[in-house]
Amino acid sequence: MPRSVNNVASRARRKKILNQTKGYFGDRKNVYTVAKNTLEKGLQYAYRDRKAKKRSFRALWIQRINAGVRTYGMTYSQFIGALAKNNITLNRKVLADLAMNEPKAFEAIVKAVK
Repeated sequence: MPRSVNNVASRARRKKILNQTKGYFGDRKNVYTVAKNTLEKGLQYAYRDRKAKKRSFRALWIQRINAGVRTYGMTYSQFIGALAKNNITLNRKVLADLAMNEPKAFEAIVKAVK
C-alpha cells in the first residue's frame, strides 16, 4: 500500500506561513524554514509589545502631565497627590490630553487643587 502524505494540507500549511511573511526582506519571505522562524519571532515580539505599549503610553502621559504642571510651579507627584486629596478622579490619559490640547481647562484643574 502506498504511503499517504496529504500533500494538500502540507502545502496549505506552508502557504499560510509564506502569506503571513509577505513584505519581509530577502529569504525571510520566500524560504519556508527561514520564514517560519521569522514569523514565530515576530509573533513573540507582537505579544510582548502589546503589553509594553500600555507601559510606554502611561510613561508618556506622566511626562506630559509633569511638563504641564511645572509651568504652574508644581511637580507631577505633588499634583497627583493633590488630585487624590481633593477627590478629583481623572485618569492620566485624560489629564495628559487636557495638558496638551486644552491648556485653559488644565489650568482650571491645577488651580482647583492648589
